[in-house]
Amino acid sequence: MLLFKKKFLPAICSGEKTQTVRLWPYRRMRPGQRSYIPGAGYIEVTAVDEVTLDGLTDQDARLDGFPTAVALRAEIDTIYENDRKAQHRVYRVRFQLLDAAGQEACRVEKERRKRAGKDAPPKPPNHSNRRVGRTK
Repeated sequence: MLLFKKKFLPAICSGEKTQTVRLWPYRRMRPGQRSYIPGAGYIEVTAVDEVTLDGLTDQDARLDGFPTAVALRAEIDTIYENDRKAQHRVYRVRFQLLDAAGQEACRVEKERRKRAGKDAPPKPPNHSNRRVGRTK
């Protein structure tokens, strides 16, 4: 799941916002992966690149829904203050919102997996913590 502030959802739904910059300790997404954005729907990740904040361009900003790279960096500074202190890596994630057929296919697959999990036989008990050969 990829979470966004509510103010970004209209731009995602309209296709204006097709990129996000995230600060993570490690890469959490990969190209081709599908994910869900609450309030917008299912997306497909098209690219994940490790970048530097100083290397972000005005083109990156526009894809992210900002007028300039300066405005994008200011928002990142506000959102990720603690992560910057932790020296997390910077990732540029590009995505596309799936069309109606793609949205439906993802919903069906999610429901199928949910049903499969409920119908699966219970896991056998884990006895790995039992002491073997000891008596009281």
